[in-house]
Amino acid sequence: MPQPLPLAALHASHAGTWLRDANGNTRGLSKGEAIMAAADTPALMLNAPLVATRLGYPDLSGLDLLELFAFVFPARFCVPTPKGLADALELDEPTSDDTVPALLQLAAGKILEHCESEEWAERDGAWSSLQSLTKMRWPWAQILAPHIRRPERAEKWLFAKLPEWEETPERPQPAQISIPDDTIEAQLDHLTGDGAERRQGQRDYAKAAGKVFEPRDKRDMPHVLLAQAGTGIGKTLGYLAPASLWSNAARGTVWVSTFTKNLQRQLRSESRRAWPEQRPDGSRPVVVRKGRENYLCLLNLEDAMQGGFGGRPAILAQLVARWASFSRDGDMIGGDLPGWLGTLFRKRGISALTDQRGECVYAGCPHYRKCFIERSARASAQADLVIANHALVMVNAARGRDHAQRPSRIIFDEGHHVMQAADSTFAAALTGQETIELRRWIIGPERKNKGRRRGLAARLADVASYDEAGGEAVEAAIKAAQTLPSDGWLQRLNDNEPWGPVESLLAAVRSLTYARDESGGQEAGYGIETEAAQLPGNFVELAGQAESALAAIRHPLIKLGVRLESIIEDAPDWLDGQGRARIEGARHSLSWRVDLLAAWESLLNRMGGPSDPEFVDWLSVERSEAREFDIGVHRRWLDPMKPFAKVVLEPSHGVMLTSATLRDGEDWESAVAASGAPYIEVQPQLSSAESPFDYASRAEVLIVTDIKRGDLPALAGGYARMIEAAGGGVLGLFTAIKRLRAVHGRIADRLARGGLPLFAQHVDPIDTGTLVDIFRDDPRASLLGTDALRDGVDVPGESLRCVVMEGVPWPKPSILHRARRAAGGGSAYDDRMIRARLAQAFGRLIRSKDDKGHFVVLSAAFPSRLLSAFPPGTPVIRLTLDEALQRVSEGVSGKARQPENPGITLDEDSIPF
Repeated sequence: MPQPLPLAALHASHAGTWLRDANGNTRGLSKGEAIMAAADTPALMLNAPLVATRLGYPDLSGLDLLELFAFVFPARFCVPTPKGLADALELDEPTSDDTVPALLQLAAGKILEHCESEEWAERDGAWSSLQSLTKMRWPWAQILAPHIRRPERAEKWLFAKLPEWEETPERPQPAQISIPDDTIEAQLDHLTGDGAERRQGQRDYAKAAGKVFEPRDKRDMPHVLLAQAGTGIGKTLGYLAPASLWSNAARGTVWVSTFTKNLQRQLRSESRRAWPEQRPDGSRPVVVRKGRENYLCLLNLEDAMQGGFGGRPAILAQLVARWASFSRDGDMIGGDLPGWLGTLFRKRGISALTDQRGECVYAGCPHYRKCFIERSARASAQADLVIANHALVMVNAARGRDHAQRPSRIIFDEGHHVMQAADSTFAAALTGQETIELRRWIIGPERKNKGRRRGLAARLADVASYDEAGGEAVEAAIKAAQTLPSDGWLQRLNDNEPWGPVESLLAAVRSLTYARDESGGQEAGYGIETEAAQLPGNFVELAGQAESALAAIRHPLIKLGVRLESIIEDAPDWLDGQGRARIEGARHSLSWRVDLLAAWESLLNRMGGPSDPEFVDWLSVERSEAREFDIGVHRRWLDPMKPFAKVVLEPSHGVMLTSATLRDGEDWESAVAASGAPYIEVQPQLSSAESPFDYASRAEVLIVTDIKRGDLPALAGGYARMIEAAGGGVLGLFTAIKRLRAVHGRIADRLARGGLPLFAQHVDPIDTGTLVDIFRDDPRASLLGTDALRDGVDVPGESLRCVVMEGVPWPKPSILHRARRAAGGGSAYDDRMIRARLAQAFGRLIRSKDDKGHFVVLSAAFPSRLLSAFPPGTPVIRLTLDEALQRVSEGVSGKARQPENPGITLDEDSIPF
């Protein structure tokens, strides 16, 4: 048994606060006393920002065990709760809140003891890192120092010991093959394993998926499959069976695209059944690929470690460097970097260590050969399976650097989100935030701004000195970019002192939006908007001036791109392989910005003219709690699947869209329309596999009829009593953050005193992925959240046994929604959208054949026409809150049952569906 660390330990929950002193005496104390005690002497605590939130004192600091864990065990995950810490360290779980401080002392002692063990796998680099952290006065440094011995040989710097990637030859185009159905079935049997249940639905699904790998007959006419697969079908192995056969036989790459990081992790795990971790030559057949902004940028990290970060962010940089030494792939968002690490430091330190601004200098970077981003891109070019996300697949198809690497066989899992992803990918938004980022990309650092930002002149200095015309183009672009918004633009607009044509336009957008908005958002503090129609003459004039200013930036960028192309074609003596790669990267970035500027110009050119029926344009002022943070003009495709069809479907050979909620009931018409296939005149193949789960006996839908809309105390009371009746394990879903926070504030303390911890998005300073991990880890915990928790949350077993929605998830009545509603059939469009949201929310409840539970809606305003969102046979009951609580407390028996209380009635439209 390890020796407890003899330091004070503090724990705060909604149930109270406890302090254990160095002598082992534990006492309860008030929040004020706890704050004073922590100020007097550094105290051990777990997740200091969360403790600070619970105590209502944001400046609280101490010895956070999560920071210690991140240093000693980099690239390892631990659920950031007392129970999670105990499990990670193989200690006994605390039995109550007042025993947590003792656990913290014991956990600290065990971690320090581990540092002295010969079995410490992550010892390399720890001593050197600790020397830097000591200079930064990291609270743990002096405590750790006696436990970490100095190595006999000097430790390599991170940037010296990371392995380099190697160039590989371009992969030849895949062979044209067909996969017989019996071969697919045999492969499915192999993947599911001996003794696995043979599910006919899964076998039919797998054979249907195999059709998208058939050779296509006509150019621009891919095979398109829409495959609905109910929960429990096993769709992941269903499509991996033909995908693995095709990639092996054709020597080609299959892309599987998801909408959520959770499914990406699941796919990576499942893919190990079909592919080894490594090929004999050491390369990886399966690669997880994400956007550049997800990966650690080594140049940004080096800058942060050499003075670019100060104070607490500098400590974060050191901990990230520890992680980078042991990371599998450098993925900071959803990879093996604990999601909670960044939240411990309050500021956006994690994002500052990624390539958020697209300023990569490619081969001009001293760490180019070790770059995690480049390694991932090269690995995916040689992979059999690339696991990506919808946005990356669409961006790669639209403007990928290497045409040969663009996806041609694509499986869109979570296919019901493809339209949402396309909507964002093919949108145009001329906003203050977007234009200031473009200014920074072109000009670089201004005044005394710190950071690694490099403008065009710095990134292409050698080109400018070699090529006079190229140098002139760089100078012209920098001069023209001076007209874009700069730091302080929001304050200047607020003072009615805009500078430059774009700021003047944004000032007019702000004024007109406030004048015309009728959404009610002004008083509530929400964002406001108005359609870009019937614009006054001065607005149109300002739009024209801004358009000219943007064109003045675009023209020299085009000229610069031409000059870079000529340098590649007629290479000078000094242009080596790395220089060529850097210029190719610069050309790609230039092309992206030129397209962006062209889209903005097109948007402004339309102001004051006739509307384009294919687009929806509007003006907006983005606000959070009445504070403005962006202003702009927006354009969206009325149907974003039109550009999706042209950019993604048309060049592909086979595309599959699959989901448990792809179609609306039995209606395939809306699913086909939403696939984009009609725009390229392809008739998609259709496949449907029903869920094998017995929803009739394992789930109930309860519609509570006696909580009035807008009655916040009643809503909060309903949530609290429901969580108490279920004994925790409740996922609460809200359509508004404001109501979520209000309900949480009213019930968290009450539930905690009953031993039922409650966590919430937008309240607790914890990222969403970690919140779900906490919820999954503790069957008595409950979690409140919004849309992000309605989709993609996979919590099978006892941890999730009740889903509670505050009401029907009506769509937000925005200008964009109004236009799409009118084009999509009015109320029928709304109903399809709501049924899809309800089906996704219900899908969180039953994730395996042994799961059972209740789906509760705390609103009487639930139209019967929406009930088809639930699986056929699921009992749907309208009842009072008291009656619902009784049923929830009893649990689902596992047998279909009729209500015993005459006051409870099954909805007339739910038997049968």
